[in-house]
Amino acid sequence: MSPVGAADDAVLDDPAALAQLDRGDMLRAVATAGAQVREAMLLVEPEMLAPLADDDRPRAVVVTGMGGSGIAADVAVAVAGRTCPVPVVAHRGHRLPGWVGPMDLVVAVSCSGRTEETLSATDEALRRGARVVTVGAAGSPLAARSDGGRALHLRVDAHGRMPRANLWGLAVPVLMVLDAVGLADVPRDLLSRTADELDLVAARCAPAVDSLENPAKTMALGLAGALPYVWGASDVASVAAARTVAQLAENAKYPGVHGPLTEVHHNQVVVMAGVFGALSGETGEDDIFRDRVDDGPGWPRMRLLVLRDTDEIPAVARRADASHRIAEEYAVPSSELRAEGEHPLSRLASLVAPLDFATVYLALALGIDPSPIEPIVLLKRAGAEDVL
Repeated sequence: MSPVGAADDAVLDDPAALAQLDRGDMLRAVATAGAQVREAMLLVEPEMLAPLADDDRPRAVVVTGMGGSGIAADVAVAVAGRTCPVPVVAHRGHRLPGWVGPMDLVVAVSCSGRTEETLSATDEALRRGARVVTVGAAGSPLAARSDGGRALHLRVDAHGRMPRANLWGLAVPVLMVLDAVGLADVPRDLLSRTADELDLVAARCAPAVDSLENPAKTMALGLAGALPYVWGASDVASVAAARTVAQLAENAKYPGVHGPLTEVHHNQVVVMAGVFGALSGETGEDDIFRDRVDDGPGWPRMRLLVLRDTDEIPAVARRADASHRIAEEYAVPSSELRAEGEHPLSRLASLVAPLDFATVYLALALGIDPSPIEPIVLLKRAGAEDVL
């Protein structure tokens, strides 16, 4: 019997096998990242956002959404950054914070426009008199909240993509809202450059590119059979780390742990000394192309992936470097991925894009179709039937 997490390395360089496994065309969906940015720019015209620019600056911005749509909120927080003159808050759940009121702006994001928690939060925002922008499918219940001028709706067309594969189609309208109200510098020429950068990543990570030259395939094979810990060395990198673990769960049906440096050095790092690290009985030396069927049973080994940024606090940068030294001490394999660019959006895209591909390749190497999310479907059905 093959060990848990055993990967078929050969699949990743077999176009026919990839196509057969990827029945939902997730690889193709991930490759549309650049196109999503461009389409969002076409759907959200500057004059649509003019009323927002005419209003007073909000006291705070709350971006609310769930799951694959909710990551748009994290992107907004990372791009606005700590120098933003007002708080930009990512929110998930039915109820808004108690302080939200008429002086605040609430941006509600739902790819389908039907997410229960997001609709509830939107209704609460409208009742409290907050300014509201909705981002989601046309003709949806979320879009209907804008009837009578109660909210501004920004249309999203996912073209059948699942929310998690439509990240940039959802996040870009939110960033354009922040730019319109003067809380983030996200000009349209930056968005165009980001789209081009995402296209370049898609070309480097394309299925036709051999595993030896494809960074996403290499990362996927390195994670197979291990327990990934993904640490971010900045606010931007920490958003990418959280995104990666969420993508591991939904695409590869695979667990992972994420956290920000240096918080992880106060808790998660100690895992290295346990059964997932030094006590696992392995040496820590790893050949990602070995035949994993020969691996023996036992605990999956912790594998550390540190996401680095071009803008890091010096003390955090030193801790990131030290993470690899400590990992080596405990025979824990480690690697890192470095962001590229200067603007927070460019840096975030340079981390998220290859990792999105890597999670899909991991699924395919494990013989898993990345698209289905059956447990989520069952939970929603159970909730609708009042079973839970």
